[in-house]
Amino acid sequence: MAKIVQVTARAVVSYGVNPVARFLLRIGVTPNAVTIAGTVGVLIGSYFGAQGHLLAGTVIVTACALTDALDGTMARMRGGTGKFGALLDSSMDRLADGAVFGAVAYYLAGQGNPYGGLVAALISLVAGQVVSYVKARAQSLGLNADVGIAERLERLLIVGVGGLLGAAGLEWGLPAALWVLAALSLITVFQRLVHSARTEPAA
Repeated sequence: MAKIVQVTARAVVSYGVNPVARFLLRIGVTPNAVTIAGTVGVLIGSYFGAQGHLLAGTVIVTACALTDALDGTMARMRGGTGKFGALLDSSMDRLADGAVFGAVAYYLAGQGNPYGGLVAALISLVAGQVVSYVKARAQSLGLNADVGIAERLERLLIVGVGGLLGAAGLEWGLPAALWVLAALSLITVFQRLVHSARTEPAA
């Protein structure tokens, strides 16, 4: 189900991203510049969210997170992603994810930690980093960990829905989304470890 959502969402995004990618390349903008600009935008959106402006924060973060698809599309149109570009993209993704969940945790702490949302945010933050680490480490060891019910796109979508529910005045909305995300992230870590073990060549 997660893969269906991911493929469908990316197909929709690509419909709008491809023309923008071609335009930016024509005027000399590099994929790395887009990566950095998108991360800066996520940091700004996270600040708004931390201050309690959930709607503005969610909209800004979601819009800027779309640059994750844009810079990759630009790189492919240029003939592939360089090693530094791939490293930069992965590093900025981790920074952006940390900012989003750090901002959510800060906001919920200021609200008195309704429904244990602060705990869920911290679990989601740590588990989300481990999800990405397991895949990267597995690849470096020649294993395959490209599976999981909650990859980065799904994680951002879930926390975005929670932000919108919170902005609508539903106090339980953001914590509920975070608890769902925490559970799915932990499941994804387990899925990737199991899949990696199964792909290890026999001694």
